[in-house]
Amino acid sequence: MNTLEKIQKNLDIFSKSERKVAEVIIEAPQTAIHSSIATLAKIANVSEPTVNRFCRRLDTKGFPDFKLHLAQSLASGTPYVNRNVEESDGPDAYTYKIFESAMACLDVAKNSIDPYQINRAVDLLTQAKRISFFGLGASSAVAKDAQNKFIRFKIPIMNFDDIVMQRMSCINSTENDVVVLISHTGRTKSQVEIAHVARENGATVIAITAKDSPLEAASDLSITLDVPEDTDVYMPMASRIVQMTVIDVLATGFTLRRGSGFRENLKRVKDVLKDSRYDKVNPF
Repeated sequence: MNTLEKIQKNLDIFSKSERKVAEVIIEAPQTAIHSSIATLAKIANVSEPTVNRFCRRLDTKGFPDFKLHLAQSLASGTPYVNRNVEESDGPDAYTYKIFESAMACLDVAKNSIDPYQINRAVDLLTQAKRISFFGLGASSAVAKDAQNKFIRFKIPIMNFDDIVMQRMSCINSTENDVVVLISHTGRTKSQVEIAHVARENGATVIAITAKDSPLEAASDLSITLDVPEDTDVYMPMASRIVQMTVIDVLATGFTLRRGSGFRENLKRVKDVLKDSRYDKVNPF
């Protein structure tokens, strides 16, 4: 039984205040996913402790955990496309749903991500002499985006979407290398093997992946993400967007950690790129 079904089933046993919260969520679950606890409490005209008590009544750890379960409960729709899309949806409906799904997943990931993991990952990246970003399938696009971000940082950046090239690169790793492996499920066998190869050759492995996955266990540090998307069944959409946002967070942390002198280097890179673009006013 998913979260929305549990709410419907328990309507009669909720307290008067808890029922107000339940009715607000049933009427607009997407709004609840995007709301803070203060906002939801205000909409339902109850106190924040009431919202927390309501969440615990549904066997969740608190409001952020409840929002994760609520997002997962909306996982019904057209297979192989997106879980919220119906066969009868027109362009306006499926466009709205895809954007809503992406924003909901970003909100859930934002509330579940561990700042310690981010801080430690930035520590490792700023100390590295070479950084490699590897992903397969949909995650290979994220790894390529990471290369595009970090190549501006005056440090050697490696990126391969071929598993043989990834393996050869890791065999040549040293203790000064950091290998970042990106996988939504964390269950791709070849990536777990790559993690072992990299660590056996002295590299530090950071995984951007699912909690309690084989890849997390094989890595030195993991940035774990709660993203309600089943890539075994659906076309990966939101998970890729969340992963790219994490890359942006790491790139920002890297820049801030290096200080103002380093940011001057980024300005020089941007200035060099200006000549490759047409003027906005009169391109011809």
